[in-house]
Amino acid sequence: MPEYYIGLMSGTSVDAVDSVLIDFDNNKGSLVQHRNHPIPEPLKEKIHTVCSQGKQATLHDCATLDIELGGLFADAVKQLLEQSGLMPSDIQAVASHGQTVFHHPDGLPAYSVQLGDANIIAEKTGITTVADFRRRDMAAGGQGAPLVPAFHQHAFQVAHENRVILNLGGIANITILPADSHHQVSGFDTGPGNTLLDQWALKYLNQAMDINGDFAASGICNEELLRQLLSDDYFSRPAPKSTGREYFNLKWLHKNLGLEKYNAEDIQATLAELTIKSISMAIQSAAADTNHVFVCGGGSHNPVLMNGLQRTLGLPVDDTSACGIHPDWVEAMAFAWMAKRTLARQSSNLPTVTGARSETILGAVYLVRQN
Repeated sequence: MPEYYIGLMSGTSVDAVDSVLIDFDNNKGSLVQHRNHPIPEPLKEKIHTVCSQGKQATLHDCATLDIELGGLFADAVKQLLEQSGLMPSDIQAVASHGQTVFHHPDGLPAYSVQLGDANIIAEKTGITTVADFRRRDMAAGGQGAPLVPAFHQHAFQVAHENRVILNLGGIANITILPADSHHQVSGFDTGPGNTLLDQWALKYLNQAMDINGDFAASGICNEELLRQLLSDDYFSRPAPKSTGREYFNLKWLHKNLGLEKYNAEDIQATLAELTIKSISMAIQSAAADTNHVFVCGGGSHNPVLMNGLQRTLGLPVDDTSACGIHPDWVEAMAFAWMAKRTLARQSSNLPTVTGARSETILGAVYLVRQN
């Protein structure tokens, strides 16, 4: 008997809403349907504006964006249902991560803000919705991120090799999966993945991303600039740790040193190498016995990053399709899996990753009268 869940993910790249339909009848979870739901340009601009304003963003701007994103996510669900031919009553729950606009895990108090009103999702779709996954982990003393390592353990851990799953989105995070299941799973945010590359491409090419890494490939890495960027104390800070674009952004880049003496393409090449080196250093330091690295997220399609990781690590580096899950859908699948666990009153955080005091049930549940 099918057990359908829908997972929604809108990451820091703000390129689209990843929506997936998962059947958990076999427990592992089978990908039944998927869709990249477009984000209208005016809404993208509002997201970027609120993210760039950070602490200066107004309550009005955040509240209205929360409502608009709720409507967008509801539309993504309805389009996926239409594509699949299913009815709302066929779906156990929608899992919505929400759009992160500010992540502040080390403050006093610590907090993380994801927008996309789940009341609207539940009301417009007629499907029970699970959202607000991060804050329960933070209430338990955790960073609230990364949360996907628990799903990585569920989907990708094997007994024959030590694996690292690299989620190469706007921010990069790693999950260390030892072959011996008695050893602890660990992980953390390594730093920028695509976010600086995307922001620099938007500034100088007026395009949302560096397609195929062509912009970076046209330049030459500046070793002086790279050393300066890698000297940021985030990279040497011990885990647990997490970060976001409110830290790694163009203001961070400009404050490190004047950029007027560098060509735009050389800066892009250097930012690509920053991503490669910071990830590689993290893996070599925290998981020196790794046999294989599997990559998911948008960065898995960037040959400059993928080839650079293989060169720097000296290990096999493949995307997660080699493990049976397309790299574009891993994160959305992860939150669908978390929603299933939430409804079953099961935990889905890993204290060894987030630093929480204990395992805890994640997410708030928005019920509907009938499913």
